[in-house]
Formats: sequence, structure tokens, C-alpha cells
Amino acid sequence: MSVQCILRCTARLERKRVATHLLQLRALSGADAVNALRPFYFAVHPDFFGQHPIEREVNENSLKRLNGYLENLQKPGSCSVQPMKLTFYVRDTKDSSDVQQDLPTSGFRSVTFVLHTNDVLSTVTNVLKSCSLPVEHMKALESLSHASKSPSGGTIPFYRPIKWDKSYYTFTGFRDPEQERHQATRVEPTLSSWLQNNESEATKKHNDSLPRREELKRLKKELCRKFDLADIRWQRSWGVTHRCSQLQSLNRLSVQNLEAMTNLQGHTVIFADQSGMNASGHVMLGTMDVHHQWTKLFEHLPSYCLLQQQTEWLKERISLLLGGTRVVHMERLGPVQPVIELYRTLNTFHSRLISRRLSLHPRSLEGLTMILEKEWSSPSLHEMGHFIIPANCDLPNLQAFLQNHASKARQQTRCTNLLLAEEDAVMKLCLQSLSLRTLSKEPSVTSSQMTLCCKRLLDQRSPLMQGLHVRVSHFYSVMQDGDLCIPWDWKG
Repeated sequence: MSVQCILRCTARLERKRVATHLLQLRALSGADAVNALRPFYFAVHPDFFGQHPIEREVNENSLKRLNGYLENLQKPGSCSVQPMKLTFYVRDTKDSSDVQQDLPTSGFRSVTFVLHTNDVLSTVTNVLKSCSLPVEHMKALESLSHASKSPSGGTIPFYRPIKWDKSYYTFTGFRDPEQERHQATRVEPTLSSWLQNNESEATKKHNDSLPRREELKRLKKELCRKFDLADIRWQRSWGVTHRCSQLQSLNRLSVQNLEAMTNLQGHTVIFADQSGMNASGHVMLGTMDVHHQWTKLFEHLPSYCLLQQQTEWLKERISLLLGGTRVVHMERLGPVQPVIELYRTLNTFHSRLISRRLSLHPRSLEGLTMILEKEWSSPSLHEMGHFIIPANCDLPNLQAFLQNHASKARQQTRCTNLLLAEEDAVMKLCLQSLSLRTLSKEPSVTSSQMTLCCKRLLDQRSPLMQGLHVRVSHFYSVMQDGDLCIPWDWKG
């Protein structure tokens, strides 16, 4: 028998073995995998981070990438996938009580780990162990997996380690496990090597997107002029084509119902997940809503504006009652707070303050800021210097908390302002020195992380970034329009 015949026979046997193995893994990858990850989802789900937009955005991105990793493992013929680095913010739950002593006062901790397993069961176990979550419930699945792999009769399977020649993998198309292990050791490339491998693709995609970018710019300018809009923004990082279609949809509506859109004058329009008005008074257009829902919103804008005025009045009254502390809200691309929700929270808190006034000097807390939240919790001081106050907190304790932490809040506010100014300056310098078209960051990237990233980019001064749109994130990616995503902590 010729060598090629032997290889073909071996390849058929190997394909059959791999197919059987994949079927066994897929049998555990559906409902079993979801159930096994329940403690993990409960600890990291973005809905539990409503008052922490930065951490929420990180978990949203990481969950999408984790789900993609698991989906790739279940695809027919997928023997392995590329290693992936993930970061999650894990909440303090009953299931993770053994690590409570390591949690910061915020109630969650940051966990970073690398996925390099080639089956769903091992991946789920890796995720749970990396987040210090219980894995006892995995024993039944592991037993089922071992039983499915063991031959009938309970006999010990014959183990025969084989190290194939490289030509075997070239001929059969199978992946070389030795090569996979080598790739796993270098999960994250250096910035220079990644740019060398991806700069041409980014440039091509960017050049292909130029007509769409010009169309987007034209549509935005035309709509802002036509309805005297303050600005048009987007809640999420949709591609240029998607944004163009949204503006075209709004433009078509203006032709069909011009009268209703006159109420938009002077407003900022944000394409978002839901329609309404946010806490800043901006008009949100839900991208999944139809024209009829948008038209209905435009017709009710005067009522929304009146509600917005009421929220501003409540903010002023609360500030007078709390020594000059201003009520603010964090406007980010993460969770959006509707104006009606803000009004209810402000009204509840103001009613309680009126019923029992605090003994605070009218200007003793002037210059400080606070964020009201509706959940039951204790008052806290954010690292950026603003107070986080529950609307239903105990008022005597609130007064003591504000007075005791006022000095630290002022200090942290000054540090935050200096950090923001430094971030703005280094971003402008980086944009000019590296000849970038644009430089931005994901909302989950903090000011200190962005500042450090930009300073390192200035030191490296890679010519491969010239003329490109760069977005600082937590991972490498070339977006559909040619934008470059690079991690803020990239390796040199």
C-alpha cells in the first residue's frame, strides 16, 4: 500500500474520530452549558451594573466575545479556536462568598483570563474557576463527558501517543496541536506586529468606506440645518453604513411628516436602543422603532420638555437643601436614563428632604456633585469625586456622610479634573504627532488608561497608523469601515 493510501485511510479514521468527539461535545454545549454558566451570568450580567456604565460596557463587550468563542467551538469541523483574552467585572454574590474579603467597596472585582480550551465543557469550567465561582455542579457534566468518551464495558482505553510528521497535517488539513500550543503562548501580539499584519486591510476598508463617510457627513449637516438641531449622535458604535441608513430613514420621515418634526428645533438627536427623552434632555430615536413611533414621540416633545424643566427645578431645590451639592448624571454610551425615570427619583428624594430638612450650611458643599440612584444601598464616594446617594437612604446618616467625606470628595474632584485635562491634551498631541484622522476611546476605557496609552503611542510613533481612525479599546480589531481598535494596555 502506498504512503498516500495510508495517509488517506488514516485521515478518514481521524475525521471520524474528530466528528464523534465533536458530537459528544456539542451534546453538552446547549442547555447544559447555559445552565452551568448561570452563576457566572448572575455575577457579570450588564443589567446589574446600571450605576456603573464603565464596568457595564466592559462586561457587554466581553460577553459578546465569550459567546462568539463558544459558538465557534460548536461549529462542525472546528477542532480549535484562537486563544482569547477577556476581562469581566464580577459582582459579590452568595455563590462567591469565599472571595468577599478581596472585593473593593464598590462590590465587584476585575478578573482577566485567557481562553485557550478546545471544547465547551473545559471552556465553561475555565470561566467559572477564573472568576472564583463554584464548579461543583460541573461534576455531573464531566462524568457524562468521560463516560461518552470511554469504551463500553468500562475497560481502560488504549493510549497511543503519536507525533505525526508535519507533512501529515499539510496533507490532511488537520491542525497541528504543537503549533496550536505555540500560538497559545503568544495570545496577544505586540502592537508593531499587529499593525504590520493588519494595516493594509484597515487602509483598504477605510478607502472603501470614504464615499459612505462623505454621505454620512452630508446627511448629518443637512438634517441639522433643516431642523436647527444642536447635534446628531449615536448611542453605540454602529458602522458608517448603519448610521447612513438611520439618517436616511429620518430624512424620509421629514418628507412625509414635516410638521411633527418642527418640535425637534434646538434639540440633540441620539439614535439609541429606545425612543424617548434622556436625562440630559436629548431626543432618543429607537433604531428598532418604526416611523409611526418616531412621529408619536415628536408630537409629545412639548410634554417631555415640560418634564425636563421640572427635573431641573428639582435639582435646584435639592442643591439648596444639601449645602450646594449639584445633582448630575453620567452621560455615556452605556445605559441611558430616561427623563421620566430621573424625575421620579428626584421627586422621591426631594419629598423626603422637605419632610426632614438637614442641618447643612447653604454653601458648605458648594462645588461638589452627587448622583442619585433608586436602588437601596448605602451612600458612597466614587473615585472621580462625586457622591452616589440612594434616593431612599437614611437622612441623618446622609448628613454625617456628606460632612465627613466633603474634604476627600474635593480632593478627588480636583484630581479628576487634572486627569481629564491631561487626557485631552495628550489625545490632541497624539492625534497631531501621529497624523491620525481620528482618535477616540471606548466608554469603558478610563481617563488614566487612555492617558497612559497615548503617551506610549507617542513614544513608539508607528508610521503604520498615519491617516487611520484609531479607537482605544480592550482588544485588537479592524472594524468594517477600517477603524483600528487597539487595547489600551498594548504590548510593545
